[in-house]
Parts: sequence; C-alpha cells; structure tokens
Amino acid sequence: MREEEDTVPGAVRLRAIGCAFDKIPAMALLFDRRRLGPAPALLVREEELPLPLPTVLVFHGLSADKEVQRKELVTLAEAGFLAVGIDAAGHGERRLPDFEERFAGSREEIEPLLFSLVTETVAEVPAILDALVETGLADPERFGIFGISMGAHITYGAILAEPRLRAAAALVGSPEWRHPGSPHQRPQGFFPVALLSITGEKDVNVPPASARAFHRALEPHYRTAPERLRYLEIPGAPHLMSAEDWETAMREAVDWLRRFLGAP
Repeated sequence: MREEEDTVPGAVRLRAIGCAFDKIPAMALLFDRRRLGPAPALLVREEELPLPLPTVLVFHGLSADKEVQRKELVTLAEAGFLAVGIDAAGHGERRLPDFEERFAGSREEIEPLLFSLVTETVAEVPAILDALVETGLADPERFGIFGISMGAHITYGAILAEPRLRAAAALVGSPEWRHPGSPHQRPQGFFPVALLSITGEKDVNVPPASARAFHRALEPHYRTAPERLRYLEIPGAPHLMSAEDWETAMREAVDWLRRFLGAP
C-alpha cells in the first residue's frame, strides 16, 4: 500500500509502506515521467538517497508497457536503485495503432515484427543511458538492465549494444532470435557483464532450452570470473509464474543486481 502525498514539478511523491525484501524503513518514492532520448520512461527512486544512483533499465513483455511493471520498478527503487521503466518501440505511449491486428497471427507470422521492435529498442539503449547521465540522477559507472519475456530478449541484445551495462537480469526470455544478429551467435561479447538468466521449467511460450544452452556456451568466456554468470530454472514454472515463484525470481534478480551494481 502506498499513500500519495503531493505533486511536484515533473514528479509525484509517494510514501512507500515497507520493503518486501530487506525490511528497511519506509521512505518516500518519487515517480517521474519523461522522455529519455527517443523513449518514454517512468523513473522511480527513493527521495532521500544521495545522487547519483546505481540505475537499472526495466523492459516489459510483448503488448505490455512500463506502467505494467510498476510493482517491479518499486521493488528495485526500494532496493536503492534508480529504476527506469521504458516503453519498448511500438508499445505504451508509442503503441502501434494497428498493434492487435499485426500481432494476431501465428508465432511464425508475428516473429519478424516482434524482433524488429526488439532490435529497434536495443538500438535506443545508448541514447537512453546518455539522457540518464545528463539528468544527474544516474551513476554512469553503475548501469544495469532487467527484462521480462520480450524485455529479456531486449536485455540480451542490449548487453552487446551498450558496454556501459555492468549487470543484467533476464527473466523468461531467450537469447536466440529468428532474426539476423541473434545474441546467441556472439557469446564472446557478453563477458564481463554479470548475467543472471531465470527461466521456467514448463514455459511453453519461451521454452528454457535456448537460455540454458546459451549459458553453457558462455561458461568458457567467464572462466576467469565464473561468479558473474548464473542460470536459474524454476522447477515446474510456466511462463506466467505463480506469485510465489515470481517472488523468488524477483528476489534473485534484485540480489544479483545489488551484488554487482551496489546499492546505497
């Protein structure tokens, strides 16, 4: 539960009632909507923390938007991050006008458009980070990325596109795309990014085999720092996890990002 206190230019101040993971004292959260380069964004942070903050980009799944991930943004902000929800290309404030029609076909029919939007979003990440640095809110030495489903596809691609990313958590996504430039073809480009991939054993939407195989391919490249690579497959979990399994996934992701980005 959160209680809205007041509105200030560019932001809404809310009081967070407790933190799910760390049981830290409640602090006021600031919610700030703005454009970062080409992308509409929702920035969430604890008001009292000294700036700049370690920063995590958050990417949503197909047909969703940054508002859908508000709970995850709050969890990350309560853990000490500047949490930045992004509307992927063709979604949210820039949703395709014929989105439903264009994504009404079979998997084979929609994949070219899906991965076109994924690669377009990946290409925007450097400009998003540049804009965040200009705000003075983000620590340029501590950028991370977190993605769910399609957002995890984006996460894998962004690691190759943006060397400032230090840590990543990819949930129920795949590094293997039916599209030129699939990240799974470039395992040598991931180290030293601290990469956590979480999948569901029974996921039929994004089967875990691709991420599992990719982590095996990554292991030789992380030989000098194996602690920076982790794969977790949640037993029995489908693509849409139970509340209990999702809490486990979020706890693992937050702990991973705090470990490798630090937190106030």
